[in-house]
Amino acid sequence: MHLGHLVGALEQWARLCSAGDAFFEIADLHALTTRFESPGSIRDDIREMVLDWLAADVDPRRSVIYLQSRIPEISELQVLLGMITPVSWLQRVPTYKEQLAQMGGDIATYGFFGYPLLQLADIVVMRGAVVPVGKDQLSHLELGREIVRRFNHLYGPTLREPQAVLSAFPDVPGTDGRKMSKSYGNAIDIADDEGTTTKKVRSYVTDPQKQRRNDPGRPEICPIFALQKLANQARTPWIEENCRSGALGCVDCKGEAAEKLNEFMRPVREKRASLDPGCVEKIIADGSERARVVAIATLAAVKSAMKLTFGKAP
Repeated sequence: MHLGHLVGALEQWARLCSAGDAFFEIADLHALTTRFESPGSIRDDIREMVLDWLAADVDPRRSVIYLQSRIPEISELQVLLGMITPVSWLQRVPTYKEQLAQMGGDIATYGFFGYPLLQLADIVVMRGAVVPVGKDQLSHLELGREIVRRFNHLYGPTLREPQAVLSAFPDVPGTDGRKMSKSYGNAIDIADDEGTTTKKVRSYVTDPQKQRRNDPGRPEICPIFALQKLANQARTPWIEENCRSGALGCVDCKGEAAEKLNEFMRPVREKRASLDPGCVEKIIADGSERARVVAIATLAAVKSAMKLTFGKAP
């Protein structure tokens, strides 16, 4: 995972571990929507991702960490919810067209089109009350809320309508100025060493109008200034003033941003290095077993509401 995940999700997840029943899903089925040609790489990435979670203080003793594909009730629930979801509702999700434009038509599959519906199944199968999301996911969650209301209207009050909880830093820019994303290859990873982080920060795009040191800059559009606000808050007023006047050049600004960003990420990286990778499989196995108990009960309630309980299963 990367810096955007750390400040936009993982720090909040760590707090939620103390706030109630917290469920954290490893969404390997979702990963297939864009990586269906290389499923082996998804398997290999799972351990690394969970280590990132643990390093950010997501505590498996106070939460449930589970693997999506080990909960078959999620996929069955997606099928049932798909029966009542109009195609036009999925077509209006803005991130669908945005991702197609960014990544090309190869991902224009049935699975990718139905991504928000699978996402909803993930949430409601665990009876999620609140869902920590970034702004780009709000449209998905609102669609999910509409589908839950439609289901409950048709079949009676069965599913919980989830509420969004926005993080303080939902958007972090990547090296190319777009939102930091694994898919775009523009991310500063939690697992990067400090030298790699510095190299990536120095490669960032900046204000195209600021070509030379003395040119006035526009910090409000500069991705490096966004990193400064994240990891170097005490200095941002001075940086903003001197960027606008032209007194601060981009090379020096990037150098300071890299230094402060490495300081910011150092505690998480040090904890990650101290973890035993062998613990991940047990955490996933234990969490998936606990999560499935909840999922089985939810699916049974859904099938009962839909009158899909004729006779006894073989």
